[in-house]
This record gives sequence, structure tokens and C-alpha cells, in this order.
Amino acid sequence: YRQGPEDRFPAAHDDAVAAYADIVENAGTWNADTSRVAIVGESAGGGLAIDTAIAARDQKLTLPDAVVAVYPIAGSDMTTPSYIANQNAAPLGKADMAWFFDNYLKDQDAKDPRIDIVGSADLSGLPPVTIIAAEIDPLNSDGTLLRDKLTEAGVEVTYQNWNGVTHEFFGMTGAVPEAKEAQDLAGAQLRKVFK
Repeated sequence: YRQGPEDRFPAAHDDAVAAYADIVENAGTWNADTSRVAIVGESAGGGLAIDTAIAARDQKLTLPDAVVAVYPIAGSDMTTPSYIANQNAAPLGKADMAWFFDNYLKDQDAKDPRIDIVGSADLSGLPPVTIIAAEIDPLNSDGTLLRDKLTEAGVEVTYQNWNGVTHEFFGMTGAVPEAKEAQDLAGAQLRKVFK
């Protein structure tokens, strides 16, 4: 997807929805099974995964069977407990997130439901969502807020936080044992809906 500062909001969001719509529409060309579709995203992609499911619902596209959001960006509030506790965390800290927001958003965009998912998005009618969170991550509170908002909207949610790990741990199976556990959870949740 296009990224800032060259391409600002809503470029990435538009690209994610367009890619999803194209994949679902043209899946038959490569013999894919459109009766079993999921959206999975990590970090910014986790927020895009949720937003794409919302767009699928609203635009009457094929609704995915499941969403997996790995430490998603689900809001624009940088005063949450995890932003404060993990402001100097590596590889992602509060200053890094401020840089990303500054290079993608204009001030008024921060409250758009596609950015402020936990503050203003309608989450009703979404498929089951799995949220994978890391303790040492400014986005940790985004995951718990998203879990709570999805639950309030009547969406089936599976949430797991891994203590002692940072943002980006999900892809580090060679060095971080918790990464394999998180990947196994994501796989199990997808297998469950794809039966």
C-alpha cells in the first residue's frame, strides 16, 4: 500500500480495500476458494485489516470469515497507558509512532473512524477477530481497547497478550519462543473458521 509522506491518508486504507475487493472478485482466476477468506495484518496492517472488514461490510463486498490483527494500530490517542509505559521501547516507541502519524495524517484525520477505530468506528456485524498483543509495545492499549469495543459490538473476539515481548515479536520465531505460540494461535483461529 502507498505510504506517507508521499501518499497521505486515506491512501493506504483505500489501497487495502481495493486489494481485498480485487482479490475476492478475481480469486477464481487462480482457483482460490472465496468461501474461505480471512484478512490478517500486523501493526499498521492490523488496523487496515479491521478497516477493510468494515469496508467489506459497508460496501457489500464478500465479508471475510475472520480477521487476525497483530498488535494493531486502532486509535490515535498517544496518551494511553501503554504509550506512557513504553514510550522509549524498541523497536517501536512513542516518538516513532508520532513520526508515522505526522507523515501520514493531517490533524483532522486523527479522529476519522478508519484511524480512530476504538473511538468512532462502527464494529457491529464483523466476523470473528483475533488480536495478538505484545506487552512492551506502545500499541498494547490499542489492542485491549479494540477487544473491548468489539465485544461491546457483539463481535466474537479472541485476545492474547504476550508478556516480556516487544512490537515485531510475531515474526521472530528463530529467536523469540512466544512468536511461535502467537503464530500457532493465529493459525488455530483461522482453521476453526475455515472448517
